[in-house]
Amino acid sequence: MKIGFVFPGQGAQSVGMGKDLYEAYDEVKQVYEKAREISGIDIAKITFEGPEAELFQTKNTQLAILTMSVAILEVLKKNGIMPEYTAGLSLGEYSALYCAEAFDFETVIKVVKKRGELMQELVPNGDWAMAAIMGLEDEKVEEICKTVTDGFVVPANFNCPGQVAISGERNAVMLAMEKMKEAGARKCVELKTAGPFHTAKLQEAASALEKVLEDVEIQNPKISVIKNIDAKPYLESDNKQEILAKHVVNPVRFSDTIKYMIANGVDTFVEIGPGKVLTGFVKKVNKDVKLININNVETLENAIKELQM
Repeated sequence: MKIGFVFPGQGAQSVGMGKDLYEAYDEVKQVYEKAREISGIDIAKITFEGPEAELFQTKNTQLAILTMSVAILEVLKKNGIMPEYTAGLSLGEYSALYCAEAFDFETVIKVVKKRGELMQELVPNGDWAMAAIMGLEDEKVEEICKTVTDGFVVPANFNCPGQVAISGERNAVMLAMEKMKEAGARKCVELKTAGPFHTAKLQEAASALEKVLEDVEIQNPKISVIKNIDAKPYLESDNKQEILAKHVVNPVRFSDTIKYMIANGVDTFVEIGPGKVLTGFVKKVNKDVKLININNVETLENAIKELQM
């Protein structure tokens, strides 16, 4: 068994996520308490009680998903379960870097708190939207986006074969969705996000994040972490601060990330955190690999039994 951990990003959140884990495991409770002490935000209260509008603010969402993912990870670590490869979708790359000990806990909480704030505060004025396009090839989605001249829209996340998220001005995204349907898209769904993420429109946030990261020490990962921007592992020679800043304005190459992990022998994918979207993406890449989701007490207990065999 060759294990790969994958961590979700923004959009996977829901009020109440992780509450049963918090009540069942001391390790989980400690992670939430430390996150509150470091960030000054009672992320447990916001996550478990809402209201949804507060949890769905980017500055809270990113911290909430990271905290839940890291909390589950701590229980797995205690049980001697660690991967040989790891990756995350967008924000999830920070959980992956923490898993690989590139960040310590205090640093990852502080950096993700700042990232969420910058991505919320430095969104340019406008009515922004993202949408998932299902059933078209990547190249077709890119081609159709280029034909929309009334407003800004580009591919933002290459999730899996046949699914690409587009991002931009709402009117342009809606127009692109119509064109995608006409071109044969099986389904087009607007996503629960709050900005033109992974596009050039967030350059101000990316530049501000790079300045923050200049003062942050990032170690060489002890486990292979596959980058979103090019679907290749982090190298010792990489400027990790620059890569994580570019991450904000570059498309997420998650489909290629999964292909890389499978090509390198990963046969068991464990999704750690809210939802189970990523294992769905993995299944679209290769339906023969083993898929495990961990997002509550039951799935965590089952995973520990299965992964310790």
